[in-house]
Amino acid sequence: MKISTTLMMLGLCSVCSLSHGATGVAFVHGTGKQTDALNDYWTREFVDSVRQGISTPSNYQVINCDFEQYMWDEAAAGCLVDQLQSFINARNLDQLILITHSNGGNIVRWVLSNPTWDGRYPAVINSISRVIALAPSSAGTPLADAVTQGNVFETSLGWLLGYDSDAVKQQQVGWMAQYNSQWLYGTAGRPSLGKPFEAVVGSDVESAVWDSDNYCGGYQNQVGLETTQNWLDNCSDGFLECSSQSAAGSVWFTDKQKTRDREPLSHHQSRRACFNLDTLLRNHI
Repeated sequence: MKISTTLMMLGLCSVCSLSHGATGVAFVHGTGKQTDALNDYWTREFVDSVRQGISTPSNYQVINCDFEQYMWDEAAAGCLVDQLQSFINARNLDQLILITHSNGGNIVRWVLSNPTWDGRYPAVINSISRVIALAPSSAGTPLADAVTQGNVFETSLGWLLGYDSDAVKQQQVGWMAQYNSQWLYGTAGRPSLGKPFEAVVGSDVESAVWDSDNYCGGYQNQVGLETTQNWLDNCSDGFLECSSQSAAGSVWFTDKQKTRDREPLSHHQSRRACFNLDTLLRNHI
């Protein structure tokens, strides 16, 4: 009797393992219209390193959408859920980890916060196990205000934000405050997102020409971000203040707490394999 029961249980377990899906990871870019985000936004070095953290590293997707639009736009949130659902179906996933950068976190928060907005949202939401948000612009940035209002720094900021897109308007500080109070979950005093939303916060920009660490991700980007940092609080990554990056969900860590040699992560470096960020992500997922 015990033998037959054991065999039956083993048989059931084997059926159970076959019926379950797998874990996948998707990389969600920030502001901009992407057609090859793997090479133009992330890097293959970064993505290939991070995806080794899941049991089947080939279960990964790099999102390519038009994130110059408002977060709820069909070209933004609609495109995102379509690509995620296709990925889920193709790989038979039952757990999906999202790694977002910058404004990509806002578009994911829109979907999580508004499950009844679109009939495609619930199935994707159900598959998401957690979100790791790299330098999320959860409370906007004064730089978006500067570009939108067309002041003297518009030319300096254009390389970073683009010009006068709906996504830039959306990331104005006052606009994000309104969205957070009415449409988005996860910030103080609002309902939770229902899924873990863990932020990695970048706290500074370094551009000393003699320090080789400042060349990670491109030295010219460090110089530009140190210029834009003058518009921000002392604690910022050159694009976002730390308070914005930590406004939604919980903070997993602030750069210097975990990076190699306690190096800060600029806004550009937080989507690169800089200072063991890729290893930290790989081990965390």
